[in-house]
Amino acid sequence: MDIIKVKDYEEMSKTAADYIMNNVRRNPEMKLGLATGSTPVGTYKHLIQDHQEHGTSYRKVTAFNLDEYIGLSGENPNSYRYFMNSVLFDHLDICKENTYIPSGVAKDMQKECLSYEDLLKNKGGIDLQILGIGSNGHIGFNEPGTPFSSKTHIVDLAPSTRLANARFFSKPEDVPSQAITMGISSIMQSREILLLVSGEAKSDALEKLLNGGADEQFPAAVLKEHHNVRIIADEAALSGSMAAV
Repeated sequence: MDIIKVKDYEEMSKTAADYIMNNVRRNPEMKLGLATGSTPVGTYKHLIQDHQEHGTSYRKVTAFNLDEYIGLSGENPNSYRYFMNSVLFDHLDICKENTYIPSGVAKDMQKECLSYEDLLKNKGGIDLQILGIGSNGHIGFNEPGTPFSSKTHIVDLAPSTRLANARFFSKPEDVPSQAITMGISSIMQSREILLLVSGEAKSDALEKLLNGGADEQFPAAVLKEHHNVRIIADEAALSGSMAAV
């Protein structure tokens, strides 16, 4: 693992965006794995700014998102399809038909899981996967206890995950209890992984990732087994005494 230390969230976002932009310029047809939540929003803002000011093109880029809430259609403002359109896709020249997010309203969710796995395989896999990390170590919506061998699957969201995401909903009880998520094994098939970590609230998780062992009760631990992981973490995230490497 390579660790890039930055001062704060803004520098993390800019550093991550620069890395993504440079990769897209080198490979205009690259396949990006994207994440939702608050962590990557600053990065997406910098990608948009660069596209508008310098013309970096995403016309031939293919994007895959990690997950979606079950029960929410893409028109629902709380869905991840709506989120990605509003914070990124609508502001780039990327072709919407080349942006893929699991359906949260498929008639047969198990079939949707298999179809998403087939899609990843048929498109040639992900070149660069962007990840955040949950306070309980989840990546994507892979909660503690998820087998490292898992493919795209349905997951019951942990109370801590639902609580962390409640700020995006009118009421905490509105947060869906299930999601469809790319599995841990699916994520690990990515050729490169970029993990973004910001804030003191994530310092314990980062410390456990850097210093702990392989444990399916801490899903992010699997990243130690990947051959090409880069972590961009700010000072607050690295504030743990053992994490301050």
